[in-house]
Amino acid sequence: MQKTRNWYLIPYSFWIALFVIAPIVLVVYYSFLDLEGHFSLINYQKFFTSTYLTMTLSSFWYAFLITFFSLAIGYPTAYLLTKTKHKQLWLLLIILPTWINLLLKAYAFIGLFSTYGWANQTLEAIGIGRKQILFTDFSFVFVSVYIFIPFMILPIFNAIEKLNPSLVFAARDLGASNFMTFRRVVFPLTLDGVKSGCQLVFIPALSLFMITRLIAGNRVITLGTAIEQQFLVTQNWGMGATIAVFLIIAMAIILALTSTKRKKGATT
Repeated sequence: MQKTRNWYLIPYSFWIALFVIAPIVLVVYYSFLDLEGHFSLINYQKFFTSTYLTMTLSSFWYAFLITFFSLAIGYPTAYLLTKTKHKQLWLLLIILPTWINLLLKAYAFIGLFSTYGWANQTLEAIGIGRKQILFTDFSFVFVSVYIFIPFMILPIFNAIEKLNPSLVFAARDLGASNFMTFRRVVFPLTLDGVKSGCQLVFIPALSLFMITRLIAGNRVITLGTAIEQQFLVTQNWGMGATIAVFLIIAMAIILALTSTKRKKGATT
C-alpha cells in the first residue's frame, strides 16, 4: 500500500517541481543579473532605495484598503446569506461575475465611470454635477473591491454555515446581547473563514497591474505594475525578477501569518 501511494506522488511531485519550484528558481536567478547579464547585487541595492520602498508601501496600503472594504462588506453579506431562504441561489449570483473575463469587467467600468457614463449622468441628474471618477484612487479601490469581494464572501459563508447554532442559543440563554454574542461567539468561531478570505483578497491585490492601468490610469503604482513595466517596457528582467522575489517573500509571510494551525488531538 505504501509503495502504491508513493507511485501516485510522482506526477504530483513532477508538477510541483516543474511549475512551482523551477519558476521560482529562475526568478531568483534572474534577480542577480544586471542589464549586461553579469552576476551582480545592483538590483537588490536599487530595490532598497526610496523609490521602490515607497512603491512597496503603496502596494501594501492599497491591498489593505481593498481587503478592508471587502471584509467590511463581505462579512455582513455572508451572514445575511446564511439567514435567507434561497441562500444557494443568492450565493451563485454573487459568484457569477467571477466567471466573466476581468478585461471585460474593467472596460465595463470605464464606460460607467467615464465623463458621459452612467455614474456622471446620475450625479448630474441629482444636481451634484459631473466629476472626475475614472483614473482616481476611488475608482481603482471600488473596482478592485467589486472584483475580489466574492472571494471574501465564499469562505466566510462556509465558516458561518458550519457554525453550531446551539452555541448561539446558549449565549443568548445566558443573557448575552446580539452584539456580545457576535463578538464573543460568532466572530471568533468564523475567524478561519475571515483569514481565508483575507488571503484570497490581499495576496492578489498586491500584484494587480491591469486594473491600475485601465481604471487608475497609472496613478496607482503597485508591485505588479512595476514588474510588468520592468519586463515588458524597460526590458530590465533582472530588476523585474528582484521585485518579484520580494513579492513572493511578502506573499509567503502573509500566508504564514494568516494560516490556521490545527490543535493537537483535534478530531476531524
